Amino acid sequence: MKLNNTAFSEFISNFEQNLSHLFHEQYNIDQLSLSRGLPPELLKGIMDMRPLSVAIPSAYGGRGSIVKECLAVLAAASYESLPLSLTFGINIALFLEPISKYGDDSIKQGVFDRFLDQNNMGGLMITEPDYGSDALNMKTVNKETANGYHIKGTKHWQGLTGMADFWLIASRSENANGDLSRDIDFFMCDISKEGQEIIVEELFENAGLYMIPYGLNKLDIHVPANYKLKPESTGIKMMLDILHRSRMQFPGMGMGFIKRMLDEAMTHCQNRNVGTGNLLAMDNVQFQISRLQSAYTICSAMCAHSSQISGIDHNLATEGLEANTMKAVVTDLMQESAHLLVQLSGANGYRITHIGGRGIMDSRPFQIFEGSNEMLYAQIAEMVVKLMKKQKYQNLFDFLCGFKPAAISSAYFKNELSFNLSEQLPQRKLVDLGKIIARVICAGYVLELQGKGFRKDLADAAILTLRQEVSSLICSFKFDNTLSPIQDYQAGSAWLDFA
Repeated sequence: MKLNNTAFSEFISNFEQNLSHLFHEQYNIDQLSLSRGLPPELLKGIMDMRPLSVAIPSAYGGRGSIVKECLAVLAAASYESLPLSLTFGINIALFLEPISKYGDDSIKQGVFDRFLDQNNMGGLMITEPDYGSDALNMKTVNKETANGYHIKGTKHWQGLTGMADFWLIASRSENANGDLSRDIDFFMCDISKEGQEIIVEELFENAGLYMIPYGLNKLDIHVPANYKLKPESTGIKMMLDILHRSRMQFPGMGMGFIKRMLDEAMTHCQNRNVGTGNLLAMDNVQFQISRLQSAYTICSAMCAHSSQISGIDHNLATEGLEANTMKAVVTDLMQESAHLLVQLSGANGYRITHIGGRGIMDSRPFQIFEGSNEMLYAQIAEMVVKLMKKQKYQNLFDFLCGFKPAAISSAYFKNELSFNLSEQLPQRKLVDLGKIIARVICAGYVLELQGKGFRKDLADAAILTLRQEVSSLICSFKFDNTLSPIQDYQAGSAWLDFA
């Protein structure tokens, strides 16, 4: 039976069961998580289930690039292993979907066949050692040749370094004067082909996500002309479309992970007896569990919303506000969920094999890569402030009432948001403001999901949690803090001199 003819409920159920069997019966995931990479037999067992088929168009033998199926596979994987889910996320959002949308038709069938039949993988190369988030100033260069393009440069911190069979490589074209174009070009690279081999100069000792290799890559390759991706307008807009779609798929990776943290916490607190009752009978424990449940609900709402708006038939180049909101908020929730589980688990949470402690290390980089959360929150605030000025609004609540992403939820935050914004906000205040706006938008996602029949008690609790967060963030935003570092802090500050 063809994959695209198998009911998705059957497909995902089989995937979840087989993954659980591989990680808990055939292998020990707790021990595996302490080693670099995965045993080849285990990786083959996972990939033989063809999880990446969800991101391949049905015309090429896949399941059809349906967003909710992609997110469900990411969630199923992250319930067992966050690094495995990220491996899938890299392949789906940063390679397969861009090839589906922007790749030359002449290369698609061959590439997709190798993913379906040979368990191949692909990744994306943008980041350079001297240009992290400043992608527009990258120095990797491409030059047109008689047979295609010559690409030369250095990339680092690419997930699946030395492991991927294909890469999408971002670079800038060089003109006759040796100057680099302001636009960005993307090329596919097939490392199995002569002249396209990428030299891995170093593999990094990343502190978490042991399963995924990261490193330093040297590029000096030649690729055919049809390996160049074809943007709908400019290469920069193509890059934004790719990155925003990837950020909108972060909730899929967060979904299974947060659910696992919640399930582990619930089980532990129900079974751990303290005095005359279990941990769950304690008021503060109930508060912590409720925060985990709210994270579960908010992430569920993000997944449902993303499923509607982030397919490859949509161009997301201008959808930075919602993409940044989903990525930043869900990764904050992932990190908090891991911390809550460790705190509730007591000393056991400090074991290196404990899923909570491991989850802290594995989820932490999610707040950094694909744009650090502080940068994304500041961008959210800048977008809103710019729109407010353009539409001549000063009061934040008045503006958000008519702002589509926040209109449905803004009334829940009227008391907190009814204030005027100043003309000039320092960056630290933009970060606070971005956090506030992002959580109001997420409340809208929850209300939208509740309107479709999602449990009202969970939705109400999530809204209350978001209101509490916004209230705390408003206090931080309004607090006058202009502190800056004291350069010569050591002079006169040795405590021993005053003891």
